[in-house]
Amino acid sequence: MEEAGIIKSRVALLDAGKLGLGLPVIVLVHAADHSPDWLEKFHRAVRILPEIIGAYRMSGELDYVLRVQVADVADYDRFYKRLIELVPLRDISASFVMENIKDTTALPL
Repeated sequence: MEEAGIIKSRVALLDAGKLGLGLPVIVLVHAADHSPDWLEKFHRAVRILPEIIGAYRMSGELDYVLRVQVADVADYDRFYKRLIELVPLRDISASFVMENIKDTTALPL
């Protein structure tokens, strides 16, 4: 499967809570505009901010969903301030995960 390119990489799954990063956050983003310049700034911010562990461009009303992992609300606030410093956003809202019911990397094979 590695030779066929099906296995992209091997990773170790870490316990975020034991590493002091126990607060998962779902962040909903509306773009300030849709120009190539804005898009490059946003992609750059996603690449350089290690708290972002997933980023998805969406169809419909919402532009992007980010999966963010931080220590606590104060840590999220620091992340938020860095993000809006790097790229202008029309709107951003965050939902803090209260209970992680299922979080897997396994594909439904």
